Amino acid sequence: MADASQTILVTGAAGFVGAAVARELARSGYRVRALVRTSSPRTNLAGFDGELVTGDIMDPDAVAAAMAGVDGVCHVAADYRLWARDPEEIVRNNLAGTRTVMTSALAAGVKRIVYTSSVATVGLGTVPADETVPLTAEAAIGAYKRSKVVAERLVESMVETRGLPAVIVNPSTPIGPGDVRPTPTGRIIVEAATGRIPAFVDTGLNLVHVDDVARGHVLALERGRIGQRYILGGQDVSLRDMLGVIARLTGRRAPTLGLPRGPLFPLAYAAEFAARLTGREPFLTVDALRMAGHHMFFTSAKATAELGYTARPFEDALGDALAWFRAQGMIA
Repeated sequence: MADASQTILVTGAAGFVGAAVARELARSGYRVRALVRTSSPRTNLAGFDGELVTGDIMDPDAVAAAMAGVDGVCHVAADYRLWARDPEEIVRNNLAGTRTVMTSALAAGVKRIVYTSSVATVGLGTVPADETVPLTAEAAIGAYKRSKVVAERLVESMVETRGLPAVIVNPSTPIGPGDVRPTPTGRIIVEAATGRIPAFVDTGLNLVHVDDVARGHVLALERGRIGQRYILGGQDVSLRDMLGVIARLTGRRAPTLGLPRGPLFPLAYAAEFAARLTGREPFLTVDALRMAGHHMFFTSAKATAELGYTARPFEDALGDALAWFRAQGMIA
């Protein structure tokens, strides 16, 4: 149960998942201190009645100031991009930011930490995959996955060697309200809802409502075992079925054309070349196509058994995401 006297620091609180975590903590009775960058959009902070602190997780002094007097930390902030002109920048950002936050939490004597990792760090050794097989950095596809692997291993190492009181959560693919940027999956939803995805490849993913992921963070804070990983997922769904539900919810015709991945790689290379010239993140990337070669299906059985975690149907999450995108004018 929440203790109203406890203050929880949330990093990345202006972001998609971070804002949902901050809201859920407040609903659960905690005092919330939100750390946001000066440049972060404030859309998700509308109506936020907690304490707002401006700072960057790459700045040790700013993080130490934000950490002062808090009882717990949810480190949600991350550089979530599947493409960058300099891919190693993603790795540097996520590793250095995590090290700064964890080191500062130790110095401040924080009692409890929830570190937001990703299913990107989970090896696909079983179907559906679970927490028992960690992915290696060498096997990770793309800079983002590699960044999350090395950051998660850092947290695990600090738990073992320095007594870091951290619980690790691994969200699958969150969707729902507040996807300001939007995320790569949010872009797929918007593009499909506006009729710009006429075909699909044979792949699959695990979709989860962002508010269920947020609730999972609170449960991990209260019930999670130190050093353990918990997948916070929803339902496994093929890309074809996902696009079909979006079509039904928007009154469009569902795509029926399946494409092999191979012929799409030249298009992805061309899109990345154009992105290097314009600086705009491409919709189709080489790493995304490589990842599409796997059905990224996961089980949340451990989180359900140990934390009491549950997730609503993915159709509900898609409906909420579409409603929010419409309200923002991103879908006509």
